[in-house]
Amino acid sequence: MLKSPVRVLLCVALLLLALWVPRTLAVETPPPIEPFLMTGKFAEGEAAMLARLKETPEDDQARFSLGVTQLMSGVERLTQSLYRYGLRHNSLTSVLPFLRLPIPENPKPQVIRYEDTRQILQTFLNDLATVRTTLAPIKDPKIKLPLKLSLIRLDLNGDGKVEPTESLWRIFATINRLRVTEQQAKGFTITFDAADAIWLQGYTNLLGAIGEFALAHDGQEFFNALAHVVFTKPETPYPFLVAGRPEPSQFSFGGIEAVDIVAFVHLLHFPIAEPARMATALQHLQTTTALSRQSWKLITAETDNDREWLPNPKQKGVIPGARITQAMIDSWLAFLDQADGLMAGKTLVPFWRSREIRGVNLRKAFLEPRTTDVVLWLQGTAAAPYLEVGKMTDRQAWTQLAQTFRGQFFSFAAWFN
Repeated sequence: MLKSPVRVLLCVALLLLALWVPRTLAVETPPPIEPFLMTGKFAEGEAAMLARLKETPEDDQARFSLGVTQLMSGVERLTQSLYRYGLRHNSLTSVLPFLRLPIPENPKPQVIRYEDTRQILQTFLNDLATVRTTLAPIKDPKIKLPLKLSLIRLDLNGDGKVEPTESLWRIFATINRLRVTEQQAKGFTITFDAADAIWLQGYTNLLGAIGEFALAHDGQEFFNALAHVVFTKPETPYPFLVAGRPEPSQFSFGGIEAVDIVAFVHLLHFPIAEPARMATALQHLQTTTALSRQSWKLITAETDNDREWLPNPKQKGVIPGARITQAMIDSWLAFLDQADGLMAGKTLVPFWRSREIRGVNLRKAFLEPRTTDVVLWLQGTAAAPYLEVGKMTDRQAWTQLAQTFRGQFFSFAAWFN
């Protein structure tokens, strides 16, 4: 028998050990969706989450997981379509939405027609709508979804296999020109929460607005003259632009011939094909700002500090060196106020031509669309149908916004959403 003091010390030691082990040795249980994301088996993952939701409809982590899986599946479908038609990589595709993905070169691309490009974009918009429908019912304010986002695999070329080069972290690093090793990527985990679920809904609305704006216009003439810059085998009335392409000359820039750059600027002239899509785009933008407010309300109320995607000023984010201040949040909310005023037609965009007291009604431009001619908008004459006398948006608010974000507002805006 142990003496009483020794027995007491042993009991205390065992108690301390019991309290200590879970805090230091416990391994975080990955969410059920993780194996499907890491192997690129999105269809199987979607089926598994749907089955789980059928059994427990209130499982918001499964619902969030389903939404993420559907988004990855949609992105994969987009990349495979672009690969199928031989997307080119040059200074133009590197800056255009939906075309920046580092898709491998296809040695045997299919012929692409203008109608195919519209269908690719429409399919992606349909996928985004599915994600929004999935995420909308999430209500649990304490939801957590830890994901090794950087190790998600996508089958970019549609060959039925996921290679190491097809991991999401490599795609992200390539697009953003980041030097990230595989070992660093393995340690990069984001704990998505309720605020992030709303953020993702907002992001799909923002992408939806861009897509609807594009499909509202007729780009046939633009495609006919410049599709050879974007795709390997486009079908156009000008086959000589594709056949026997010469090596880049001294008059080429970023893989594009100077004459094609001139044609690009000349053809930034798009007639309206489906005006109803412009109203849909506006609705998406208004929904984006509303969801952004909801998201930041939850973010600012958070008291934990768990590998945050969007941290409040008291939290530490997962993005190295990216710090969010209260001034940034305040300026962002002020920006949302200004944007809402413009989209509602309550305030006007100051006209950029001298000696003009009227402003541009941005809402009217969406709801009563005309041919979009970028050069004439910059010159001012295309804005004439939308000029009105009224209250202007607050110039000081925009100036304050630029100062708060130190000239990097658009970079932060893409993150803040």
